[in-house]
Amino acid sequence: MPHRTRPMTALLVFTGLNVFLVSTITPVYDFVCFLPYWERRREQRRQQREVALAKGFESK
Repeated sequence: MPHRTRPMTALLVFTGLNVFLVSTITPVYDFVCFLPYWERRREQRRQQREVALAKGFESK
């Protein structure tokens, strides 16, 4: 074989990378999910639904 296999080193690197990724998922999730953009968009869509419902009641 051209190089030695190092299963213990590979396992430690893999585990360390996973620990790092798991420790950073909460701030990333909070940043993506709670951006003010999404809050504004949700509010705009709610207002549009209310206007559409109001127009539907007026036509009846």
